[in-house]
Amino acid sequence: MGYFEIGVYHPRSSDNIGTLWRTAYQLGAAGIFTIGRPYRQQTSDTQHAAYEIPLRNYPSLDIFLANRPTGAVLVGVEMDGEQLSTFNHPERAIYLLGSEAMGLPAQVLQQCNAVIALEHIRYPSYNLAVAGSIVLYHRLFMASQSLQTKP
Repeated sequence: MGYFEIGVYHPRSSDNIGTLWRTAYQLGAAGIFTIGRPYRQQTSDTQHAAYEIPLRNYPSLDIFLANRPTGAVLVGVEMDGEQLSTFNHPERAIYLLGSEAMGLPAQVLQQCNAVIALEHIRYPSYNLAVAGSIVLYHRLFMASQSLQTKP
């Protein structure tokens, strides 16, 4: 299954971070992070994810890039990316979501090794925590499918 983390660039809502943290823990992430805006734990974390996987805050994109895990592929999640259904998740990945209001700015997208988008029927924008949860679930699902097809 490999190594993966998920984070948010300049998050606006702490509720979304708390929900994403819990999902990241449930689906096997090694950690969660924010860039540009720190987060404080919310009381609805009934799974105590805060005690299971770390949350880190990086004050800037440059500090994040200088400290990201060696060999991890940076995967942006944005509306104009490759469709998630056709994406092959790297063994070592860092998934990065943008803020609820602005998404990922161009200077951040330029740093990404890949950019993925979620399929949709109506509007291409999802709630931040929902988008991150779908990406992490897809990673888990694809890994389980891969294990089932190996001899």
